[in-house]
Amino acid sequence: MPLPFHVRATPVLAAALLVAGGAQAQNDSRLVALINAYRAAPQDCGGARPAPALNTNAALGRVRIGAGAFPESALERVGYHAAQVEIIYTRGAPDAAGVLEAIRQPYCRVLANPAWRDVGASRQGDEWTIVLARPLLPITLPDQAVVGREILAFANAARAVPRRCGERAFGAAPPLAWDDSLGAAALAHSQDMAKRRHMAHQGSDGSEVGNRAARAGYGWRLVGENIAAGQTSAREAVDGWIDSPGHCANLMNPTFTEMGAGYAISRARMPGFVYWTQVFGSRR
Repeated sequence: MPLPFHVRATPVLAAALLVAGGAQAQNDSRLVALINAYRAAPQDCGGARPAPALNTNAALGRVRIGAGAFPESALERVGYHAAQVEIIYTRGAPDAAGVLEAIRQPYCRVLANPAWRDVGASRQGDEWTIVLARPLLPITLPDQAVVGREILAFANAARAVPRRCGERAFGAAPPLAWDDSLGAAALAHSQDMAKRRHMAHQGSDGSEVGNRAARAGYGWRLVGENIAAGQTSAREAVDGWIDSPGHCANLMNPTFTEMGAGYAISRARMPGFVYWTQVFGSRR
């Protein structure tokens, strides 16, 4: 009985991968064909619609499951810059048809997702790896001031109505006001993350959000921070924060009265990858 498991890898999620040499893993054209046939007519998948055929990518065919690597780094090593990637692994199937049978039902929505553009399907003995990916494309965003005001507007629209953030219920909160000092702190941290290509609340100099807000000239009584990476618009960034309980709680916290935000785009290693920071505060 084939035993599949799934590794979901987004720009902000660690996973376990390694890269196998080309001699150990090659693209399996039969499996790719079966996956594309399923995407053209997905069945028993909760109303999933037909999706475009995927392009076979030789680099994705060299990615293998292993230990101790971030998925984006593993793909970088084979020369593929991914905006999003998902890996399905199965063991025990004798052929490509058996692989599809093993993964079709549990991962039907993953297979039918129209966001994917490229696929790699490889085999090593009775172990099979399917890599579904969306390439990272060059991105241009509006000016910082425009994007900051968009984030402010989306955040205030979210605060205007009661909502649950995980297990916590929040009432509607007053709108936040824009603060240039918090905006400067947010921008500096996004730039720091983009330069390092590393998403973390702690800066490269060991600073935390309170240090950065004070450094920017904000005398705070309470301060908080949301960060994100990989989203391609202000709307997508705020929607992601709303969907995450901890980030949502920051956004809905009625004690915060002001905010600033900034983004930075990585120009090295993964050009076009966007890092986002939103800083909340209330003054002393």
